[in-house]
Amino acid sequence: MSASASTEDRTPFPRTTEPSPDEFLRALYHFHGSALLQFAARRLEGDWHRAEDVLQEVAIRAWRHAGELDPTADSVRPWLFTVLRNLVIDGHRARQARPLETGDPELAHLPISDGVDHLLTSEVLIDALRDLRPAQREVLLHVHYLGRSVNQTAEVLGVPPGTVKSRTYYATRALREALNSRGLYAGGLDREAG
Repeated sequence: MSASASTEDRTPFPRTTEPSPDEFLRALYHFHGSALLQFAARRLEGDWHRAEDVLQEVAIRAWRHAGELDPTADSVRPWLFTVLRNLVIDGHRARQARPLETGDPELAHLPISDGVDHLLTSEVLIDALRDLRPAQREVLLHVHYLGRSVNQTAEVLGVPPGTVKSRTYYATRALREALNSRGLYAGGLDREAG
């Protein structure tokens, strides 16, 4: 039996009534979650994702002893921190026991999308849309974003289909010019409304 398991099984805080699992876990996170998460993150060199995983495992192990632990008591903290510390040590030992993973060296140099390009493009597009008249923005919303047909858009806006076509044409042209003036190619906006 490992040291973490023997430490975990010691439950020096007896309780007479057993709360529901939801109440127990809610109280545990409320009274101790923040301190445990910060402690785990420090022990894991700032890896907040692993720290959250370890905290969840601590909560599960505490819940297994819900009849013996009072999640609202400060006296339960040493037990929680000991379990957390042992889980971190066990995780570290398990990673040390595994051989290092090696991958394809060519894959290591592939670019990874972090979403920044998409975010910047979206910001430029939103800024360019502000240059359009409200009626132009509205028709582009219905035709291009919501994917409605000319007739559906005409019905929603209460205008003739010819007006929708005309507004779509001029709105698309104005948006293309606004995007080109910002250095963003707008070739994808050339489709006809139909």
